[in-house]
Amino acid sequence: MIDYKLEYGKTRNNVREYEDYKIVISIVTPAWNSTDKIFQLANCILNQTYPYYEWLIIDDGSTNKDSLKYYDEVAKMDKRIKVLHKKNEGLSKTRDYGAKHSSKESEYIVFIDDDDLLNPTFLECAYYSMTTNKEASWCYCDVVNFEGQESTWQKKFSSETMKHENLLVSQAMIKKEAFYEAGGFKLEGNGYYEDWIFWLKLLAKGHFPIHMSYYGFWYRRKKESSQLKLARSNHKRNMHQIREYADKIQKEVKPIEYPRENYNWDGIPSFTDNIIIPNYQKDNRKNILVIVPWMVMGGADKFNLDLFRLIDKEKYRITLVCTQPTEYVWRQQFEQVCDEVFDLSTFIDRKYWAAFISYLIDSRKIDLIFNTNSQFGYAILPFLKSKYPNIPIMDYIHMEEWYNRNGGYSRDSAAVGSVISKTLFCNQNSEKILVDYFKRDKNSVGTVYIGVDTDKFDPSKYNRNDLINKYKIPTNKTIVSLIARIDYQKRPFLMMEIIKKALIQDPNLFFVVAGDGPLLEKITSIAKSLNIKNILFLGKTDKPDEIYAISDITLNCSIKEGLALTSYESLAMGIPVVSSDVGGQKELIDDSVGVIVPCLQSENDILDFNYSDEEIDAYVKGILKIKKDLKKYKDKCRSHVVKKFSLNNMKTNMEKEISYVIDNYKHDDSLVKHSDICLELINLFLLSDREQYNWLIREYNRKVYGDTQISNHRFLYKFYDLAAKLHIPEESELAYKYVIKFLKQFSAFFKAIVYIPYLIIKFIVDFIILEYKRIKRIIKRKLVK
Repeated sequence: MIDYKLEYGKTRNNVREYEDYKIVISIVTPAWNSTDKIFQLANCILNQTYPYYEWLIIDDGSTNKDSLKYYDEVAKMDKRIKVLHKKNEGLSKTRDYGAKHSSKESEYIVFIDDDDLLNPTFLECAYYSMTTNKEASWCYCDVVNFEGQESTWQKKFSSETMKHENLLVSQAMIKKEAFYEAGGFKLEGNGYYEDWIFWLKLLAKGHFPIHMSYYGFWYRRKKESSQLKLARSNHKRNMHQIREYADKIQKEVKPIEYPRENYNWDGIPSFTDNIIIPNYQKDNRKNILVIVPWMVMGGADKFNLDLFRLIDKEKYRITLVCTQPTEYVWRQQFEQVCDEVFDLSTFIDRKYWAAFISYLIDSRKIDLIFNTNSQFGYAILPFLKSKYPNIPIMDYIHMEEWYNRNGGYSRDSAAVGSVISKTLFCNQNSEKILVDYFKRDKNSVGTVYIGVDTDKFDPSKYNRNDLINKYKIPTNKTIVSLIARIDYQKRPFLMMEIIKKALIQDPNLFFVVAGDGPLLEKITSIAKSLNIKNILFLGKTDKPDEIYAISDITLNCSIKEGLALTSYESLAMGIPVVSSDVGGQKELIDDSVGVIVPCLQSENDILDFNYSDEEIDAYVKGILKIKKDLKKYKDKCRSHVVKKFSLNNMKTNMEKEISYVIDNYKHDDSLVKHSDICLELINLFLLSDREQYNWLIREYNRKVYGDTQISNHRFLYKFYDLAAKLHIPEESELAYKYVIKFLKQFSAFFKAIVYIPYLIIKFIVDFIILEYKRIKRIIKRKLVK
């Protein structure tokens, strides 16, 4: 999940110029004989997206000449950096010295050691989180351990656990007043668990933290430092000191843990009080605010990633905002291609999301708002139009989903179509539906096809025979592969029917299924029960290119697609496709490169697994038709994609659309007088979406912390998971509760009706056994006599 090679601070970013203001945050770094790693930390500090800070490097009596030279060089990098020299007194006193000499006007203090690293958004996220949670005293994030030991530290906070185990590192943003109230790091005698003791001091006074749920801090793990050796050698004495401070915590201290849902008719503020907004200077680049739901592994997210990677960085700057809780999956990849990334669910309450997005628009001088697949994004667009009538809005949709709110994102886009300058689709079929069914103005829509990386997906770069040996696949078979998440949308039960009938007609076919998902176990068992030998289940794979390289045909029998990325990739690898006629598949796949099969099942019948013979036979005929003239099909596949569907085509077309919308936008102040109504619409959305959002939080907690009750009931969880994906979380929640209640009541009833007979039977059996043993002893004594 974490790529440890992607360390922050390897380079200094081209950070925006800003107008000076007072110091809000003091960063303190204790330093003693520092190595050149301090330059990497310097880049991390200077790359911060919030500029109103000072950085104090406190030299604790260094004796190394190179280190002293490093401090001078770092100080020259920026006017916000100062180096203070003092006699050697140790880590605790050096931190306290830094706090004492920090600016009187700063509100917060951040401690970070001289070789550790920071995510570029840490200061900004922590500052906003602290300002919107005024009662909290410090703010910290999840940790990546790197170098000497590679691991992650991601645990829920517990004041009770803190009495026995330190859940935190020293790095955090702390309210200055709380720091001084706790007495700083100052210890009686020489302490080696000074950061742990400091947190205990805060807890003893009732102070509580905010836990931001993203990896904002990288802790350099040395293999065995002298400080660590000393701490271990004095562990018993140190723990005695820990217990002294732990005993001062009289009651449980509860933190703020993100993600969380606590919204209840609170009203939506359009700005946040007391926030000091950076005044960044405008330059030649256009600033685009992109709103997405999350950064996970999927076709829509891959499109976003490719677009942001390829977009001209000399012309455009990307600020990415995410709106749904999820695991840390592709965030690092997005951070590599975007100028800044903010996952709102990780650091602020939903009440303040609109205010934070406004804050970004104001501070970044945004030129275009671009929403794709975010329901919250659509809910906020009218408000953004009312507040920023001079900024155009675009959105991108991958497909309409009739099982999701009777249209999915197409319905959302249509609902707020009057504030959107241009809606783009990945296929013309979905574009036509928005116009014909949802009545959008045809002049405000268009199609930009997803592109495929034709350099990566190039068959000339792969040795097919080596890969066939690697995956242990027969060499004398025609290989048909399906690469997909094994879920209801992909209709894997239909796939098994197709495979069963295809092998009857042609035993020389061999099927490879690559992908993970909730239905993988079920279809694997079906294959075993049918004794299908010519099939290989690979499970989850991060090498789809290798699967295409060993394939002769790929199969897609989905009930819903926009325009499947796997079809693009397959054709780029020279592999023809047999696909269901859904979304824009026939815009990509013509008779020269594959076969399109009519979809004879309604989306509403996605859970009906009784497929018609007509549909099954159509897939089988398509596979056999391509096999008969396999070379003819393969020869045309790659050129078909390269000509019209490459990443460069996608980049060029998207930039053309973006540039046109920005340059030709006309000021629209139709909603300026209705900002209050627009805010109330956000309020209504948050309330209606609460159960869905709570489900996402439970999913996050289940996957990250493993503490969701539902996961204890495997069958019920699968049902609950499906229901939520079908966008009926409230119904699924209710059903789940009733089923659990029924099972508990049935269990109690069963025990009641069974227990009395059980006692009677047990009494009789015990009596018989006792009598048997007694008689046995009597007989034994008689025989002995």
